[in-house]
Amino acid sequence: ESWDAETEAPAKSVESRADAVGTLSEMSYEISTAPKLQEAVETLYANRKELSPVLSHEIENQHKEIAKLARIPQEEYVEYSKLMSLAYPRYVEAKRNNDWASWEPILAKIVDYARKYMVWQDGERHGYDILLDDYEPGYGMAEYDRFFDLLKERLVPLVHKIGSKGNADVWKPTGKYPVDKQKAYCEEYLRKVMCFDPSETVVKESEHPFTNGFGRLDVRITNHYYEEDPASAIFSAIHEMGHGMYERQCDPSLDDTMSGGGASMAMHESQSRLMENVIGRSPEFWTKHYPKLQRTFRKQLGEVSLADWCRYINRVECSLIRTEADELTYPLHIMVRYELEKALMNGSLEVRDLPAAWNAKYKEYLGVDVPSDALGVLQDVHWAGGSFGYFPTYALGSAYASQMVHAMCKDLDWDAAVSAPTLKTVAAWLKRKVHRYGSSKEPKDILMLATGEAFNPEYYVEYLLDKYSKIYGAER
Repeated sequence: ESWDAETEAPAKSVESRADAVGTLSEMSYEISTAPKLQEAVETLYANRKELSPVLSHEIENQHKEIAKLARIPQEEYVEYSKLMSLAYPRYVEAKRNNDWASWEPILAKIVDYARKYMVWQDGERHGYDILLDDYEPGYGMAEYDRFFDLLKERLVPLVHKIGSKGNADVWKPTGKYPVDKQKAYCEEYLRKVMCFDPSETVVKESEHPFTNGFGRLDVRITNHYYEEDPASAIFSAIHEMGHGMYERQCDPSLDDTMSGGGASMAMHESQSRLMENVIGRSPEFWTKHYPKLQRTFRKQLGEVSLADWCRYINRVECSLIRTEADELTYPLHIMVRYELEKALMNGSLEVRDLPAAWNAKYKEYLGVDVPSDALGVLQDVHWAGGSFGYFPTYALGSAYASQMVHAMCKDLDWDAAVSAPTLKTVAAWLKRKVHRYGSSKEPKDILMLATGEAFNPEYYVEYLLDKYSKIYGAER
């Protein structure tokens, strides 16, 4: 339903689709909470040690998810499902028209449901920790606070040093980059570079790029194009194909189970951000693939050197838009959202005050004034989908990615693998070490298997400090 709604459903179908979703949600709830199913799952859960490791893990997850669903009143669940179906098109319209007033009452209902959900699920975890754990098992405010405090301490001083240097000497795109040519480069050329079979993937357009699908052989990706700057679509494509690669490379033995796909949101983000940033913004990658981009846009890029292009795509700017942010300031965008979500969920911030709080945080962390709600509190689709607790996984995923790259460099010639015509060597390593497990293991266990150690954010911090202090000639 999400794919259809966000890519091609007629605008006037919103109400009827919401009713249909409500009916299907009611049926789904009744099936999932039926006494016979619950009894069967309880029996399997009690005897899970006798099952295979994959099936045992699957039963543990199902036991947890069914228990969570059963705590939600059915009427509330159905109404919320309808609300979610209505919310996305209303959000898109509000963002397009810079109309916070029309969106505020809808978001207030979504936040109200999230607050009630935390009450229904109160048990081993409490409050916002419940939502955070839904997206990254084992992570709550204590873990994220330590992680973000480290990033603040180590990265913010470098951001300030670089900010004083500016980007006056950095080349920037001018003129128009026809969307049809951008599509050809992203959807045809880059799809081959990233080892995608067109018969297993499809790419369409949406307001906010995303990836979903129906299994290993049905991966659906969207992108968004801007005529003024091809880099936006290029890096969105690489990012989303990183997600898609994870889905495609799960072990086929998991096809008929519920253990296919990513192990968690942060693990999924580690794959997309590894591809987009660590590989996709590297000079080694563009040494091979920039000539094709120049041929695609001869008039615009024919006289722009590889060095100038790489400098442009790795510039540091304290900007307004999260999805356009550079690697170094990106965690600051996430911190803004994390702190606002905490406040919304503990009741110290109300939805009506969210734009002002957003603008104040951006001034505090990034030193920028937000000129409109469309470029501020309305810029992300996540809250329209009720995804409170999701944002922190982006930063955590970036840290996972750095740790994986550190391990990968011990096993292969990194420069050769990244500058090759395709990323098949990198893809093979990721398949062997990460992707093949799908969600049959816990994220922390997959990270341990892939890297030989528990999560260590120092790899992420060192990667950023080393890369950007060199680019800008700034002391660490």
